[in-house]
Amino acid sequence: MKKYIAVSLVLFVALFYSCKTGESSSSEDGIKVMAYYYPGRGNFEPASLPLDKLTHIIWSFTEVIDNEMKFKRDTSGIMLKSLVKQKRKHPHLKVMIACGGWGGSGGFSEMARSPENRKKFVASVVDFIKEYKLDGLDIDWEYPGMPGIGNPYIPEDKENFTALMCELRAALDGIGKDQVLTFAAAGWERFFDHIEIEKVMNCVTYMNIMTYDNVTGGTPYTAHHTNLGLVKRSDITGTPADMKMKEEGDTLDPSSAEKIVSFLIDKGIKPSQLVIGAAFYGRAWKGVPPDNNGLYQINRGVWPGSARYSDIRERMEDKNGFVRYWDPAAKAPWLYNAADSVFISYEDTVSIKLKTKYVAEMGMAGIMFWQLGGDSGKDGLVDAIYNEKQKH
Repeated sequence: MKKYIAVSLVLFVALFYSCKTGESSSSEDGIKVMAYYYPGRGNFEPASLPLDKLTHIIWSFTEVIDNEMKFKRDTSGIMLKSLVKQKRKHPHLKVMIACGGWGGSGGFSEMARSPENRKKFVASVVDFIKEYKLDGLDIDWEYPGMPGIGNPYIPEDKENFTALMCELRAALDGIGKDQVLTFAAAGWERFFDHIEIEKVMNCVTYMNIMTYDNVTGGTPYTAHHTNLGLVKRSDITGTPADMKMKEEGDTLDPSSAEKIVSFLIDKGIKPSQLVIGAAFYGRAWKGVPPDNNGLYQINRGVWPGSARYSDIRERMEDKNGFVRYWDPAAKAPWLYNAADSVFISYEDTVSIKLKTKYVAEMGMAGIMFWQLGGDSGKDGLVDAIYNEKQKH
């Protein structure tokens, strides 16, 4: 036990002074395009995916089960191997595995609490990556030091998350120096009170910022859920959303990609390690009054229509009573159906091009999105990212 702790401490300190955080030099140039991929049952066709337009694809998800990284479904392994085979046609592509997710983070806190548990988990990660011939790992712990969907958590998650990420870095380096290690971070500031951000960034390749779900189905007012642009509180003063936020004691500016990126850069994080997020789905509410075409109004709950971008584009974007509007401050679109009182916040080809351009101008690592299966195919969101990327 003492010997293990001593060795771990040496590795831990060495990693803090190491600039080796994954990715070989051949893949350092250009905007990274990272697709989270959550294949549904019955529609898995890896050969049809736009892999030529991606740099990374992140299979989602494994979970922490008995302090090891495992699939919950036996069929997932067969499907993942089929995806990895596509690298024969797309040798540039990095295939990664994600562990956790909103509904799968329940095992992280207990696992990370002791060196013995972390050692078991890290060993299982190494075995998993070798078995499936993968290029890296994404840790999607939602969230250290906070309950997320109702998961166990303790204050010590903060230090334990650092130890976990740095021990994973050491183990992945043992496989190969080009192994990628990322983690999914919330797109709001409070998340960063619960991790040791500078120490963690010394051990990971990239931070994937979930700049979506800024508002959710439970939010009592309408707003943008995945906006790039900084919306100041003065921009919404006097709206029902502003008044509701005041009732709830919220005095902050609304969330946005520009806001959280500025926050992280001010903390000393290198832009070259930051990846912002895009959403291939929308957030929709019902019972929304027509003032301001539905934006920043009180709603009466979640609208049960489809949230996939492909469905929004095919059936709702300037169709069937829905009208598309644009918010120049948020740099984001929305749809409003006055007859049905339905409001939809979503990503479109215009907003996602602006995000890609922003990444290039800021010298950031790239853009990621949840999730690939929501795209519309031809001239969709992946095409918009790819076409904008070619300009930079």
